[in-house]
Amino acid sequence: MAKKIKTIIKLNLPAGEATPAPPVGPALGQHGIPIMDFIKEYNARTAKLKGQVIPAVITVYEDRSFTFITKLPPVSAMIKKKLGLSKGSGKPNTEKAGKLTKSQLEEIAKEKMADLNANDLEAAKKIIAGTARSMGVDIEN
Repeated sequence: MAKKIKTIIKLNLPAGEATPAPPVGPALGQHGIPIMDFIKEYNARTAKLKGQVIPAVITVYEDRSFTFITKLPPVSAMIKKKLGLSKGSGKPNTEKAGKLTKSQLEEIAKEKMADLNANDLEAAKKIIAGTARSMGVDIEN
């Protein structure tokens, strides 16, 4: 018989460097998950991606066991990495943080396609462009 799912927790964590400090400890602790077990497994799985933020989607079962999958970094993190930015613009409409070329936009869209709710590359590119705009990053015409 399948295990009953108690809850699903989504956390954005630094790859290979998760610790029991918040947000991990409190989020997992309230559901009785062995925190160190999760951290060891997450860090082992993401060690080669150090320096990136890798979201984890943790499924918690009623018997306190858990499974998790890792996703790709958030789009904003991928844009910052491509352009070498430390952060997006605080005033995206007036102060620009940078410019994405059409080919960079397409590269990010192709990489992130699996996690996006898009049917084709054009739709994916629109999602990435929207995130870029909200960060004060222009798209080259």
